Amino acid sequence: MKPLRRVVVVGGGVAGLATAALLAADGHDVELVEKNDDLGGRAGSWERDGFRFDTGPSWWLMPEVFDHFFRLLGTSTAEQLDLVRLDPGYRVFFEGVPGAMDVADDAERNQALFESVEPGAGAGLEAYLESARTAYDLAVDRFLYTSFDHPRAFLDRRVLARGPRLASLLGRDLESFVAARFADRRLRQVLGYPAVFLGSSPDRTPAIYHLMSWLDLADGVRYPAGGFTRLVDVLARLARERGARLRTGVTATAVLTHASSPRGADRRRARVTGVRVVDADGTESDLPADVVVGAADLHHVETRLLPEQLRTFPQRWWDKAVSGPGAVLVCLGVRGELPELAHHSLFFTEDWRSNFDAVFEAPTRVPDPASLYVCRPSATDDTVAPEGHENLFVLVPVPPDPGIGHGGEDGAGDAQVEAVADRAIDLVASWAGVPDLAERVVVRRTIGPADFVDGVNAWSGGALGPAHVMRQSAFFRAGNSSRKVRGLYYAGASTVPGIGLPMCLISAELIRKRLAGDTSVGPSAEPPRPAPRSQAGASESSAASAEPVVDAS
Repeated sequence: MKPLRRVVVVGGGVAGLATAALLAADGHDVELVEKNDDLGGRAGSWERDGFRFDTGPSWWLMPEVFDHFFRLLGTSTAEQLDLVRLDPGYRVFFEGVPGAMDVADDAERNQALFESVEPGAGAGLEAYLESARTAYDLAVDRFLYTSFDHPRAFLDRRVLARGPRLASLLGRDLESFVAARFADRRLRQVLGYPAVFLGSSPDRTPAIYHLMSWLDLADGVRYPAGGFTRLVDVLARLARERGARLRTGVTATAVLTHASSPRGADRRRARVTGVRVVDADGTESDLPADVVVGAADLHHVETRLLPEQLRTFPQRWWDKAVSGPGAVLVCLGVRGELPELAHHSLFFTEDWRSNFDAVFEAPTRVPDPASLYVCRPSATDDTVAPEGHENLFVLVPVPPDPGIGHGGEDGAGDAQVEAVADRAIDLVASWAGVPDLAERVVVRRTIGPADFVDGVNAWSGGALGPAHVMRQSAFFRAGNSSRKVRGLYYAGASTVPGIGLPMCLISAELIRKRLAGDTSVGPSAEPPRPAPRSQAGASESSAASAEPVVDAS
């Protein structure tokens, strides 16, 4: 058994909290430091006048990843959270097309939906989802739960048998892959939109990621009662219960190292010795560590906390990298009901290629009109808004450019940010048929790309992280172990396996695997669950589990 280590985790977002929980559960001495006063990172929240807004992730996909993670900690998703399956999964409004399209929570009804739009598209979707499911299962089994430090990820007979098919999917973009199968613009957009979850666009994302459509069109979309901040609360509690120390208002200023003599094939120049931090009152101290996990933005960790000679990903690496989009976020408390909107609603412009080019191609510009996303959690959860009111969260993709500015409350943000918000509100009002939407707003807050820099040290003001273009996907994505400093690792959206809450949980498990010397390519073996008790005891247990551990009130 490997000796237990002193671990310092930098960053209290989902990846940092998950890493702290897993490593503490394994018996390591874990201390986590977070510069902000609240935990959660990009999975943030904001409250005012009885409204509570999630300001980050809002789609619960890949439920089996959460299930596996919680089982590693000896519990379950059902014991920790109350998940609601959404139906419709989401609603889509299309520019120039009256009405909206409701995407159901199961494949059979979505096949009927596609068939009603385009003859033959129902059977086409069935085949498409079968391919997506195959690709998804292969990804989970062979490519997500690995750091790609052993060739066995590629030597599995299923991978070798599908080699030509995988090469074709990696060498082709998602947009053309979809267009070859469906003619109707609306269907193409529904199938192409998952690229945005990956911080990219359909024409820039490899076709292998058509696997994402299995998640929303067949596996369904869920919502944790009380909002996504409940996940943050759960992760923090589980980490503390297992012995991790979580400290907020503590800023990491340097990863401390000591020069080392390379041993054997290990050519790294230094070994980690700790982290220098500054408390809220300005007191500086050093936290000794055998292992440091940079779960903050990778660009920040590499270019701000390490000297230049010890950077695996120096600034010149980032100069060639591709950021995911920035975002203007708009939190709206609205008087009265909004049945015109589902829990999730998407608004797609007709020429959305120009939207993506505006965000990703130099010179960048804020798209107008912009395709956008609206979350109405009050459709599902009566705890997020006062009675008789609605909670709306609007996300407008913009270039990853801090120069667009900061947001603010009640129109007090920078001019460009507020202008984006005004146009978004007008678009939603017009397309969804809510002409008095702006007049009904009683709470408003905007968040701009500069706020992502201030809040989470986001590289280039990006809202998600490095985009999943081909050269930043799978084994091409930034690795999770420093090549210059022994004992320094990385977790979160910037590194493998990538963007999204499930990926952040997996990135934490990859750190656990590294410390355990586990080079397997699939999910880790789960501890056995306690044996069922007697019939009477089992009945009591079922009754107790009917109430979620996390209070959703």
